[in-house]
Amino acid sequence: MAQVRFFAAAEEAVGSAQLTVDAATLAALTAGLRDDHPALAEILPRCSVLVDGARVDDSWPLSGDTVVDVLPPFAGG
Repeated sequence: MAQVRFFAAAEEAVGSAQLTVDAATLAALTAGLRDDHPALAEILPRCSVLVDGARVDDSWPLSGDTVVDVLPPFAGG
């Protein structure tokens, strides 16, 4: 199961800073998050989604020790 960490507006949309999610790929994970958290579905397309600190393709496989960060755009520099 992947650990998913949410920041700023994404955390507000989900109502939690972190969830544990069972998904085989990044695409499956993000689809499940959109289904389970409709408010996140509006924000997610604008977010950076990092797997273990790196941008990866949606087909990227997830393992039990994977950390996924959902980072909405931040204001400022």
